[in-house]
Amino acid sequence: MVSHKEFVGAGKEPGLQVWRIENMDLKPVPKALHGNFYTGDAYLLLFTTAAPSYNIHMWLGDECSQDESGSAAIFATQLDDFLGGGPVQYREVQNCESNTFLGYFKSGIKYKKGGVASGFQHVVTNDTNVKRLLHIKGRRAIRATEVDMSWGSFNKGDCFIIDLGKDVYQWCGSECNRFERLKASEVAIDIRDNERNGRAKLHMVEEGEEPAAVIEALGPKTTIAPSTPDDEKVDSSNRKKGALYMISDASGTMKVSSVAPSSPFKQAMLSPEECYILDNGVDKNIFVWKGANKDSIKLKSLFPLQIQVLPAGAETTMFKQFFSDWKDKDQTTGPSKAYTIGRIAKVEQVPFDASTLHSNKAMAAQHGMVDDGKGKVQIWRVENGEKVPVDPSSYGHFYGGDCYLILYSYRVGREQHIIYTWQGLKCTQDELAASAFLTVKLDDSMGGSPVQVRVTQGQEPPHLMSLFQGKPMIIHSGGTSRKGGQSQTSSTRLFHIRQSSSRATRAVEVEASASNLNTNDVFVLKTPSALFVWRGVGASDEEMEAAKHVVGFLGGNASQVSEGKEPADFWSALGGKKDYQTSKSLQNMVKAPRLFGCSNKTGRLIVEEVPGDFTQSDLATDDVMILDTWDQIFLWIGNEANAEERTGAPKIAKEYVDSDPSGRRGLPITTIKQGAEPPTFTGWFQAWDPKMWESDPLDRIRARF
Repeated sequence: MVSHKEFVGAGKEPGLQVWRIENMDLKPVPKALHGNFYTGDAYLLLFTTAAPSYNIHMWLGDECSQDESGSAAIFATQLDDFLGGGPVQYREVQNCESNTFLGYFKSGIKYKKGGVASGFQHVVTNDTNVKRLLHIKGRRAIRATEVDMSWGSFNKGDCFIIDLGKDVYQWCGSECNRFERLKASEVAIDIRDNERNGRAKLHMVEEGEEPAAVIEALGPKTTIAPSTPDDEKVDSSNRKKGALYMISDASGTMKVSSVAPSSPFKQAMLSPEECYILDNGVDKNIFVWKGANKDSIKLKSLFPLQIQVLPAGAETTMFKQFFSDWKDKDQTTGPSKAYTIGRIAKVEQVPFDASTLHSNKAMAAQHGMVDDGKGKVQIWRVENGEKVPVDPSSYGHFYGGDCYLILYSYRVGREQHIIYTWQGLKCTQDELAASAFLTVKLDDSMGGSPVQVRVTQGQEPPHLMSLFQGKPMIIHSGGTSRKGGQSQTSSTRLFHIRQSSSRATRAVEVEASASNLNTNDVFVLKTPSALFVWRGVGASDEEMEAAKHVVGFLGGNASQVSEGKEPADFWSALGGKKDYQTSKSLQNMVKAPRLFGCSNKTGRLIVEEVPGDFTQSDLATDDVMILDTWDQIFLWIGNEANAEERTGAPKIAKEYVDSDPSGRRGLPITTIKQGAEPPTFTGWFQAWDPKMWESDPLDRIRARF
């Protein structure tokens, strides 16, 4: 194994290490200058998590030489070997970097002209003898690119930084928006604090109000160009289409054969003896997966795109999402709770405890609970375009042929409200449309402050299940709760009872087939002549308790059946014995949440992911944001979002779920307005500040100038 003196300290502690390729060797870049890249150079980066797991990135500037990029590739391979072959490798190209890479540099990436060959060094100096112009682009991932020092480089739609060493001017075009100003200010502050050791003065300059020093540096002002539209973004509807290929070099020459033309794929398609390419070209992503028993195929720069090389066992979330049935080694339940390797901040599983809901925001968010469900509940059924009150004695029963509005009111300081819109899988198009319209009407009548949650039958969030005080929520596969409207129920019925992570239970009617049984749960089976309560090996006492309510509703005396000791008439009622889920599900896996911004500032609605660990200040008040916490989706509406973003975002959220390569469908989508965020949302953000929206974010950042 080849070692290098720079590898000795590599990966020893969590965080980022950056080296530049200088004369075919590795030279460390000082921490204060991380995020600065010369466009004529190549770099090697190593990110180490606390686990530890490793990401190796090779970054290539637009003007770097063949020798430098070749040298970076060799060092990346050697570092990978040195760290035991477990790291994920990324090939990054200037202006097309992966979100993982962008996430390391929250205050932006700066591209500088020149490189080693032209004598440019990475040194922190108090040298104020600087003269450069940076063009700032991007709302989520910020890039500052050095451009020619002349008025011809400017346009009205963007922010620019005129860096004169002792003085740093942030110039704002007359058409640039507030959030872009905010992000440009972060770059300016970063230059002052890191590159100049705090020894520079920052100034904010509006187009048309340039001070003498700026005119002197740039010469007499000429006409400023109009704003230019941002680079075309791939339409979100294809963002998830992937194709899978196998690469084989058994014959001595490299052969590529197609495995599956489009996602979702099955995990079994990957053989540990082989190497595969997953091509997500529309998203400019190429993943290379190498089987555990496979010697690495040396990948020359096959593609001018981001490439990620993933060893078996270290797959990233971005890769796993293309498989509908992905299971990690220690996990048996498919992707729904997989923990992600290589995530910067580990999401810890928090055990549920209702008494601490208000103080423990992270727990409230993970379990989707704003409180313990003991507030006031009102339920209406949608009938002929109107809402009709449901008889409180049947609260907790939901029929697949109906739509319901559930208004929940609770106090945390002030009175707060949630409107759940529950949509049965067998209700009519008219009822679906009416339920959406009636929800908006109810929301308006309450001053627009309630949180709205759209729920599809079978995907009820834990909080909704907890509203029926100790009784399970009972979901009938079809029928209606209208008087006389009951459709004939079948003579054999099977109810699946499962407890959520927050200990609320739900009984869902499923097809009466043995393949629906699950070793972790309790089932109630009613036949024309008998009533059984079947207890799986991994079932809880609370699930058995909930079964009593289902039995009480169905009527009759139930006989208890333990898994493995079933009588013959139990199996015959289910149409014979069949295979069912017998592996213990792991309840303690959490998927890292993801945040996206929806913006039509460019003239069309585009969706971009916020890179890295997001914070509250990533919520752009002039956009609609989507927070994906895997088992539900939140739509956050900024106060300054425009009408098109507000109306277009719910459609995008739905498309986002429907185009998910892992096949998630029908998730609850919760709409939240800026300033009225419930703890189920705020708990996903580290150190949420409820007072943040009371002052203008631009004023706050200017105070740091």
